Amino acid sequence: MLSKLKIPLNILFIATVLLFTLDNSKDFDIKNQAIKSIVYIGLLIETPLILIYNFFIFKTQKEKAIGTIFPALIVIAILIIGPLKIYASINAWKTQTILYKNSHSNSKTIEFQMQKSDALGYNMRTVEVMYLTNLFMIIKEVPIDIDKRVEWIKVNQDMNELKIK
Repeated sequence: MLSKLKIPLNILFIATVLLFTLDNSKDFDIKNQAIKSIVYIGLLIETPLILIYNFFIFKTQKEKAIGTIFPALIVIAILIIGPLKIYASINAWKTQTILYKNSHSNSKTIEFQMQKSDALGYNMRTVEVMYLTNLFMIIKEVPIDIDKRVEWIKVNQDMNELKIK
């Protein structure tokens, strides 16, 4: 029974690592808090479990080596980064104000965003956002001459997704 789960569990693990890596890249963010929490907590819990699972479920030495190298490298990466640092960055960026909308694309905006930083207060940023879906977004730095660009329409629309009063 447990051996039938080895492929789905390893695919789930690879998907978790991929989403975590993408979210920590410069240009991609997970917008949905539930998905981001699942990915970050899943990475911290799933990695040692899949390492142990693969070690015991695979029969041959070659299978064990192949099944445990990747999870072992991820465990090492987690220890280098620090599990608490990973857990501390679990909060998603929330839009507080949509500053500009793109006249050519409804999915592109320039937003002022905030991120809860637990005991440290809030992180803030202003970024150009392109929504892939309601769950994922691509971000870029805001151009310096944004006021002079004709494709950007100033809207200053309050969103307050963090519900700050």
